Amino acid sequence: MTDEELVARINELVDEEHKLERSRTGEGLSDDDARRLRELEVSLDQTWDLLRQRRARRDAGLDPDGAQPRDPGTVEGYRQ
Repeated sequence: MTDEELVARINELVDEEHKLERSRTGEGLSDDDARRLRELEVSLDQTWDLLRQRRARRDAGLDPDGAQPRDPGTVEGYRQ
């Protein structure tokens, strides 16, 4: 996946996240919606992480295609 494709995927995930949040303004989320929102958050973290890996590899003179997606437990454990 190229950097451009990753950015497009991030935008898609953010759009879905915002749509889901707006659809339940004032009502709270159903269990299914809350679960989907959590999935979106994890997917966003993984996608951002992959994009950062690619950029770091490129800056270090390495092949960005060597970047690998990390599991949710890893990316969710990062400090903000």
